[in-house]
Amino acid sequence: MRRLAFLFLIAAAAPAMALAAPRTALGIFDGWGAFREPQTPRCYALAAPSATIGRPLVKAYASVGYWPKSRIRGQFYIRLSKERGAARELRLTVGSRRFILTGNGVHGWASDARMDAAIIAAMRSAPSMSVESNTATGGAIADTYRLRGAATAIDAAALGCANIR
Repeated sequence: MRRLAFLFLIAAAAPAMALAAPRTALGIFDGWGAFREPQTPRCYALAAPSATIGRPLVKAYASVGYWPKSRIRGQFYIRLSKERGAARELRLTVGSRRFILTGNGVHGWASDARMDAAIIAAMRSAPSMSVESNTATGGAIADTYRLRGAATAIDAAALGCANIR
């Protein structure tokens, strides 16, 4: 039952991905799923937040993506539950590690491939991660993710696109 609810949540959480080519589930690992889109081609691990402060205005999710034809491997992305105000800092905390992300509106990502790798390494050993910022009016944005299953989903996504050149 939990897996079906998770698949429904992921389908609702990623409408842009739903409009893309059909995707194949590579596996569901606790709160994380791994998917492949063969026509793009791309693979990604994806999760919805386990907790959000206030009422979400956007379907939030965190992902780690692989686009083999573009030579992109292990790219971290976060979609916030509310739009972030201009010039508001976007902080990601993974266990005891803190990162300042870049992005705009509801979008956030690592500033470079090195930060992507550091975030993913931290995700592998931490129990949870949270992303915080503020809206344009000063309201809080805080989305928390459980990381149980994240490492396995990230590995499944990487393997799902490993043979694509």
